[in-house]
Amino acid sequence: MQSYTIGQAARLLGVSPDTARRWADAGRVATHRDENGRRLIDGRDLAAFSIEVGQGAHGDEEESYTSARNAFPGIVTAVKLGDVAAQVEIQSGPHRLVSLLTREAVEELGLEVGMQATARVKSTSVHIDRT
Repeated sequence: MQSYTIGQAARLLGVSPDTARRWADAGRVATHRDENGRRLIDGRDLAAFSIEVGQGAHGDEEESYTSARNAFPGIVTAVKLGDVAAQVEIQSGPHRLVSLLTREAVEELGLEVGMQATARVKSTSVHIDRT
């Protein structure tokens, strides 16, 4: 399973590294140390936490306006495979994106919960790039 540094997690969550570090220090997300002493977050833990953060992002905070240029880097939070089709969910900061694609595409990309991916939106379609 892929693990993420505090900085990588912050980028995926759409917050500063200091905010991600404070959340880890407060025990909101579990961390462990690698052989070099860096704090890491397990991909599955980060996926679950990103859903929690995304659901709480719609509070009283003032929303920012930006031109996202149709790319939403984030973390895969769910993969549902059918016989032919599949559904992939990505949490990109406060944004939850869902893509319906073929099972074959999901398997070729090797998509699984906890890995980084980028959702690209074109009209009514969401395309996913593995990063």
